[in-house]
Amino acid sequence: MTSQHRPSDSTIPQNAAQARAFLDHLYKTAVMRALPAHSMQARLPSPPSKASGGRTLVLGAGKAGAAMAQAVEALWPADAPLSGLVVTRYHHVPARPETLARRIEVVEAAHPVPDAAGMKAAERMLALTQGLTRDDLVLCLISGGGSALLSLPVDGLEFGAKQAVNQALLASGASISEMNCVRKHLSRVKGGRLAAACAPARVVTLTISDVPGDDPSTIASGPTVPDATTCADALTILQRYRIEVPEPVRAALAQGTLETPKPGDPVFANQEVHLIATPQHSLAAAAAAARVAGIRAHILSDEIEGESREVGKVHAALARAVANHGQPFKRPCVLLSGGETTVTLRPRAPGVARGRGGRAGEFCMGLAQALQGHPGIYALAADTDGIDGVEDNAGAFVAPDSLARAAAQGMKLAEYLDRNDAYGYFEALGDLVFTGPTFTNVNDFRAILVL
Repeated sequence: MTSQHRPSDSTIPQNAAQARAFLDHLYKTAVMRALPAHSMQARLPSPPSKASGGRTLVLGAGKAGAAMAQAVEALWPADAPLSGLVVTRYHHVPARPETLARRIEVVEAAHPVPDAAGMKAAERMLALTQGLTRDDLVLCLISGGGSALLSLPVDGLEFGAKQAVNQALLASGASISEMNCVRKHLSRVKGGRLAAACAPARVVTLTISDVPGDDPSTIASGPTVPDATTCADALTILQRYRIEVPEPVRAALAQGTLETPKPGDPVFANQEVHLIATPQHSLAAAAAAARVAGIRAHILSDEIEGESREVGKVHAALARAVANHGQPFKRPCVLLSGGETTVTLRPRAPGVARGRGGRAGEFCMGLAQALQGHPGIYALAADTDGIDGVEDNAGAFVAPDSLARAAAQGMKLAEYLDRNDAYGYFEALGDLVFTGPTFTNVNDFRAILVL
């Protein structure tokens, strides 16, 4: 996606501070586009008719869950019954307008490793589905993070063992689709099982995508969507990454007794799924903001996956080609991309503590290492939920002098990469990006400015 606007010198950042402000503006624009309050109204269903006596039950899970619930309450007719339960991550509940009546209960739980609060929320949601009829409407609000927040293990799997499996998956380098395949088959609510519990009610799912390809069955492990993966697939993934599960669970997977509802199952006959925000929407908004500023913008892809540091190196190669040869794009320009990369934790040397950081920071380290201080190239990478991994930063900023400033402090980038310590590296440079929770989540955002 290329701007037809020719940049003028007055709009082109002239120094690192201006470059950072420009990239920060693009990030905030991308996040704003994904906020539920800006994207929900067009897809919100009408309440059941008063004549039918049907009720509306709201169920939801994800990092955007509380913000989505508040948007529903603001838009829902005051005289139409509304109740429900939504679970979100700790500290991801936005300030509530005083004029907004509370009709949907919001609870908080842990992410990315589940805790007892998330399990209790899942149990309560299943209980709320009891007695639903064809006259009732279930409005499901699903966003990224729901897999961990809505965690109710299958029979025979203790909750502690489920936590251990989740931790092992996070550290394995498995893709999000692989992780969610396993999660679906070890859960009583994921992989379409929540929709099955709601039958025969009408189920309308409004979802914010945080996954490459925007597959609703992958977002939060698809609690209301048919699952095409199988028990055999889940077992293969566990074996591939050498992740242990209790023997009864392994046997159940091998026998297919933990199978999820499949496409064509009658339990999905009375349901709809609507994407209200996606990574592409946010990247397009950022590109438009760049064009307004007079900078050419190119969206590389909204579904880039792979090892974070390696993805950073590939982006660096493209940025260098633009800077050195004007190919495949002319400078000045900004390169935008999204998706969900992964971080494989490296083995620790004896006596060396594991570093801190997430996908965005690891990407920035790989990028900086490959750029080697190339002049005129700046970058910002951040998670759109405002939290990079489990830290308090959203991501990090890279400038041409990043490596030189680090070297002046006696810091070697390779050592920080070896221990996955992006937080420590960019904290020392003053180049961490802090936003706090954004109350939405369309995954990774990356912007590289080539001057």
